[in-house]
Amino acid sequence: MAYAEKVYKVRNGVKTKQFTWRAVYKKPDGKMGTRPGFPTARLAKEWGAEQEAAIRAASWIDPALSRKKFGDFAKEWLAVQSPRGRTTMNRLERLERHILPRWEHTPLAAITWFDVEAWARTLECARSTTKDCVGLMARIMNGAVDARQVAANPLAGRRLTGLPPDPAPQIPDEDSWATPEVVLQLSRRLGPWLGMHTLTTAFTGLRWGELAGLHRDNTLVPRRQRHDGSVFTCPTLRVDPTVGNLAEYDVRDEDGKRRTVRILEPPKNPQSARSVDVPPFLAELLEQHLAMSPFEYTFCTVTGKWWWRSDWFRYLRPAADGREARPKARGTALKEEWAPIMPGLTMRRLRHTQDTWQEQIGVRPVLGYEQMGHKYPGIKGTYRHPTPAMRQERLDGLQQLFERALRNLGWESVWES
Repeated sequence: MAYAEKVYKVRNGVKTKQFTWRAVYKKPDGKMGTRPGFPTARLAKEWGAEQEAAIRAASWIDPALSRKKFGDFAKEWLAVQSPRGRTTMNRLERLERHILPRWEHTPLAAITWFDVEAWARTLECARSTTKDCVGLMARIMNGAVDARQVAANPLAGRRLTGLPPDPAPQIPDEDSWATPEVVLQLSRRLGPWLGMHTLTTAFTGLRWGELAGLHRDNTLVPRRQRHDGSVFTCPTLRVDPTVGNLAEYDVRDEDGKRRTVRILEPPKNPQSARSVDVPPFLAELLEQHLAMSPFEYTFCTVTGKWWWRSDWFRYLRPAADGREARPKARGTALKEEWAPIMPGLTMRRLRHTQDTWQEQIGVRPVLGYEQMGHKYPGIKGTYRHPTPAMRQERLDGLQQLFERALRNLGWESVWES
């Protein structure tokens, strides 16, 4: 049973007549726990009795654990997580750059929503980064609750308000996707080897990692479904459920040094492991691409290596943004001037482009979600399924977009002869 005992103050090594009261209570392991600093015996005894009552109700939180620093628990929490490599890299970046400079030495029990929201309003980064930081803190505090370090998570279910204007420039809707003509012009400028990357992304919606990690054995895999007394067939690009994504991220060696690695890993979620239907024109171009490529992976460098993102964008940026002419000189080749086609265009915006086109040509939502690797929301995602007729409508619509773009440009084919 809890009780109180006197604790005399000591000054210069000598016990004085002044004292406070210390609560003494029995912990779950049978050892005695204490907490000093109470002004009266009654308050100390009541506090100790509350601890023992919480222990009997299995809701007790050790006060010593609640005083653990946020930075120390964040390291423990990270050590037992097993996310994808890039997710780990992003979490470390958020912690080290934004979160720990403010919260590393704060006790878990001292963290409040008021303080976190006020801090979030001072961050000079993109709004998405601010929300990621607060979301990561909330997940770590959930872990603290599960580990019985604190009784409740003050960040759970809270919504950030009053954030300053986003310092990152906002992209207008019309610049978030490309027209078919722009995609064809960009692809022709890059040439057949590189241009197949942009053309395939725009007309299939593959993510960069899915595109870069696509094995030739998963390219143009036939889809077969019963339909109208026969069998519907179409070629697909298969995102492998075990090694369907080429990830690029930083890891740390034992000495703390960072290095960047590339590795094949599973797609980011179960919906991403899918087969994307390929329209006829793209299937023909991919057949030609595979025929001239001796390499294992469909979209790779001219030497058969996996792409580094930075290397790829050295080609994409001038092709989309334009460049000045450069005369031929020793060690450098002649470069003609390129007018801008669509400044700022990225592979991610080409993925936006595919989903925008799907909406434009009236692709049924259940099929559109499937092809983009997204989960169809609600109970209808369980009951509705794409049919061959839906698939054919989508393929016809994409084929028509391609053919109309060729006519508008006055081209016979996407590549120059």
